[in-house]
Amino acid sequence: MILLALFIGLIVLVAIDVPIAIALGVVTVVAMVATSGFDTLPSAALVLFNGATGFSLIAIPLFILAGAIMNSSGISQRLIAFASALVGWVRGGLSMVTTAASMFFAEISGSAVADVASLGSILIPQMKAKGYPGAFAAAVTSSSATLAVIIPPSIPMILYGVMSGSSVVELFVAGIIPGLIGGALMMAVSYVIAVRRKFPVEDVFQLRRIVATFKDAIWALALPVIILGGIFTGWVTATEGAGLAVVAAIVVGGVIYRELDWQRLRAAMIDGAVQTAVVMLLVATSALLSEFLTEQQVPQRVAAGIVELTNNRWAVLALLNVFFLVVGLFLHSAAAIILVVPIVMPLVYAVGIDPVHFGLIVTLNLGIGQQTPPVASVLVTACSVARADIWDVTRFNIYFIGVLLAVLVLVTYVPAVPMSLVELFYR
Repeated sequence: MILLALFIGLIVLVAIDVPIAIALGVVTVVAMVATSGFDTLPSAALVLFNGATGFSLIAIPLFILAGAIMNSSGISQRLIAFASALVGWVRGGLSMVTTAASMFFAEISGSAVADVASLGSILIPQMKAKGYPGAFAAAVTSSSATLAVIIPPSIPMILYGVMSGSSVVELFVAGIIPGLIGGALMMAVSYVIAVRRKFPVEDVFQLRRIVATFKDAIWALALPVIILGGIFTGWVTATEGAGLAVVAAIVVGGVIYRELDWQRLRAAMIDGAVQTAVVMLLVATSALLSEFLTEQQVPQRVAAGIVELTNNRWAVLALLNVFFLVVGLFLHSAAAIILVVPIVMPLVYAVGIDPVHFGLIVTLNLGIGQQTPPVASVLVTACSVARADIWDVTRFNIYFIGVLLAVLVLVTYVPAVPMSLVELFYR
């Protein structure tokens, strides 16, 4: 009964526009007092503090800061120029440039919202000026940005690793192949739509331009090699790799490209701090809720209830996919991971699902949730940048959501897709 009241209270607070982090904290404290009295409140403060101070969580603000610095120092523009030279000569090539640039940017920022906000502000106006419909420009930018939660480093993967006790490095490696498949399929869909609707060709193929933009962008392209290479080879941990990302972005943007002055660095630090504060407050209050649910043995009861229905691993995965797709409609990815993952992990272990494999499934589900209203945080950001109606954008975006669903099915039922590299290098 208390669990139902807690859920209803959370929905009501969110519906009246109370921030999710505050709503989680309020309903959890009320539930704790109702079940155990006021004596539990001192321990609540300790849980809030401990929940937001885990060593692995340090990677989140550092990757956010690295992405902000990258966008402020000319690195993003060089990546876009190189991607444009590679595929801009194909019909609808500018939409493919958007996907390619998102894949590059994802390898440093790990945030889909940061991806769409930074690249979208550059590419969406360019696409509209070239004759692409604004709704299509917003759709391809929004869906491509979701690759940032699949391709390493990924902030949702870091959160999942912390909440499930899984290896963050293995999660990063597991996301490489699904991310590349998703990017390739999105480019193919963009090409088909462009041919059918006769979208413009941006430029002619010029090998000289490719060479020139590659030389200009070589240090920007080296960033993911340095960061991910250090993580995957074991030279640095994922958290240390995030610190390396910040240092590398400052060196490349400030020393090599000489476009990162103090004012831009200060603006990037403020932007990173604001984004970090939002995420970490959510982490802290969600940790409190997770502690309460564990004390009430909710995860164990949920696992037992589903196992009574079926203990077939593939059937359980199908049920969990549907569950997370529904959750993604109403919760941001960080909130959903921190709130739901501790509840379902006993079930995951009970039926023999690899937690790293399941991490990719969760990440993809919640990535799709970033594109599906009513919450659709990434889609809303893209619509804001493009000044386009969300439903007009969704008419185009449905094709790209189809791509993400296809990748989800592939990852779910062909475990070798995400796990082959993990098995090759780490097991």
